[in-house]
Amino acid sequence: MNQLFNILRQADIFYDVPQVLLEKLCTVCRQETYNKGEVIVKENEPSDELYVIIEGNVEIIVDPRLLDPNADSSTPEVIATLWPGQTFGEVGLVDRGRRSASVVAAADGTTLQVVSREDLLKLCDENHTFGYYLMRNIAAGLAFKIRNADLILRERNL
Repeated sequence: MNQLFNILRQADIFYDVPQVLLEKLCTVCRQETYNKGEVIVKENEPSDELYVIIEGNVEIIVDPRLLDPNADSSTPEVIATLWPGQTFGEVGLVDRGRRSASVVAAADGTTLQVVSREDLLKLCDENHTFGYYLMRNIAAGLAFKIRNADLILRERNL
């Protein structure tokens, strides 16, 4: 649990969360391991889990027709690579909507800690300080991703 605590403490989504609350979060995490090429989540599937990368890396993949309706290929396109300490699945914590992209393990032994939306919301309800930090950090992370996506789309249209 000490190693998990140290990793969660370094993840942007848990920035400033007090130690006692991170320790409580550790109790609801579950570990999953994937090998290179294995699909972790699929685009357009229901979303209700947060993933924290512990070891290895993942690729975020979208159907190119989502970026350009006139795209000639339906071959999935890698739009980002995420590394240890980074997270994915935050949007599902907010609205339980469908996944906006697929995520595939990019290395053998990619290890993730997974937290269900239900468990995270329960922690937020039990301790509003935890909820405040979590939602503030999710908002900051999503704002960064939106700005980055906006820049990519602008470059494509030049």
